Amino acid sequence: MTVVINRPARTPAPPTPGRRPFGALVRAYVALTKPRIIELLLITTLPVMFLAAGGLPPLWPVIATLVGGMLSAGGANVLNCYIDRDIDAKMRRTRRRPLPMVQVTPKETLVFGIALAVASTVFLALAVNPLSAGLSVFATLFYVFVYSLLLKRRTKQNVVWGGIAGCMPVLIGWSALTNSMSWTPVVLFLVVFFWTPPHTWTLAMRYREDYAAAEVPMLPVVATERRVAVEVIVYTWVTVACSLALWPIAHTTIFYPIAAAALGAVCLVEAYRLLGRVRAGITGAVLKPMRYFHLSNAYLALLFLAVAIDPLLH
Repeated sequence: MTVVINRPARTPAPPTPGRRPFGALVRAYVALTKPRIIELLLITTLPVMFLAAGGLPPLWPVIATLVGGMLSAGGANVLNCYIDRDIDAKMRRTRRRPLPMVQVTPKETLVFGIALAVASTVFLALAVNPLSAGLSVFATLFYVFVYSLLLKRRTKQNVVWGGIAGCMPVLIGWSALTNSMSWTPVVLFLVVFFWTPPHTWTLAMRYREDYAAAEVPMLPVVATERRVAVEVIVYTWVTVACSLALWPIAHTTIFYPIAAAALGAVCLVEAYRLLGRVRAGITGAVLKPMRYFHLSNAYLALLFLAVAIDPLLH
């Protein structure tokens, strides 16, 4: 008599990278830091330093702050990739990132992210000042633990409050030169804070099916397109109002409010056009939400360029 023993099926081990050329490995590690997001953060850091200096800032603090900021933002982004590796594998927009493509392992990613975060903190503390280093640590911890682990998968308000981490470079740039805080960087902090949700929501409108498949409750996933378009308008108005508040608080020249008003008007026009297309019954890709997304990128870059130019006109 033959006894057949049914053994439980083994869970297949996750795939691991094979032999990796050095160049490909470097590109994978760089991709984990999300360089395009880092560029956006640096766009808001440098102009604030011009404002804090009342003109051209000294070269070394600028270099040290930008290097430390790149390390800090890169570390936070790498840790976000580690946390979101299951989500990224489900979304068309992100499934070619290094972790879903098995170009690096989760352990390597985690170690790399922690190393960058620690290096940025030590570097900023020694090369800039402890206040800037502390703000950097707060930004990383907030992005990793509050946004990535707590908010992103649980609430439609994820990018509203999670966006706080992306506002911190403004405060870091100011503190790097002044070793203090004031209302001027707080106003610019609020500009980025209110700019982030509509910027992100229009991207999520374009990739709604991706976020739905990954079960991430972005506003376009859980609300109607009309509701999203209205929210985009509201947040855009508040962003423009905050940008104009810098004029009396920072005592800028007339150049800045003119530039801020013109740039804000362009964004508002596109926001209302988005709502108009929704009201006309247009849906899907034809709705063209990415027009606002790309325009809002240009808006933030040009607004902070105006912030940098204005002190040079005094």
